[in-house]
Amino acid sequence: MKHIVMLLLVVTFSASAQSDMEKAEQYFKAQRWEQAKVLFEKCLKTSPNNNYVLECLGDIAGHQKNWDEAIKYYGQLKMLQNGNANYWYKYGGAMGMKAKSVNKFKALGLIDDVEAAFLKAAQLDPKHIDTRWALVMLYLELPGILGGSETKAQKYATELMVLSKVDGYLSKGYIDEYFKRYAKAEVHYIKAHEIGNSKTTYQKLYTLYSIKLKNTEKARKLKEAFEGKES
Repeated sequence: MKHIVMLLLVVTFSASAQSDMEKAEQYFKAQRWEQAKVLFEKCLKTSPNNNYVLECLGDIAGHQKNWDEAIKYYGQLKMLQNGNANYWYKYGGAMGMKAKSVNKFKALGLIDDVEAAFLKAAQLDPKHIDTRWALVMLYLELPGILGGSETKAQKYATELMVLSKVDGYLSKGYIDEYFKRYAKAEVHYIKAHEIGNSKTTYQKLYTLYSIKLKNTEKARKLKEAFEGKES
């Protein structure tokens, strides 16, 4: 009898945990972050090294702009799975967002860790596109004295070109736009849009025309062509 009772308790507990996980996933998909967080935290108590739960909690913290909490969860993930490029990428991203949210003095103490995390992710996965985008933006935004460099940014844009022509042209255009080389940026964005013909490629080119170049005619024609394709 005692064994039967224990078995029933185990089954009931397992079913409850599964129910919490399912509900947490439903809340997560619905972007009901706080409700999902409560249930994922409950799941974490019974499975403290569950990679999926840790990542979801890190993602929730990121959506809520709670960078310290995101860093904590992603940091735990990269320790558990040191060879996972995506965990290093997310850790570096959370560190980078924290650096942008604090004063310059505190941000200086985070920059090396941000760069190291992204470089580690790039090393672990030669095909990780998001990491290479992150490095392009990091090296453009960093002052030269802190390691910023167009040459470094171009290196990862070139790597993107090998992995994805659309991302390659977009990143090359992004660099040119950053340095206000708008004519060159236009060439790259046009190539990206010709290949991808997506909402992302359209928006980059449309924004360049309407805001940077202030060419309302080109912006109008692009919009008409793109909206005509969608209809």
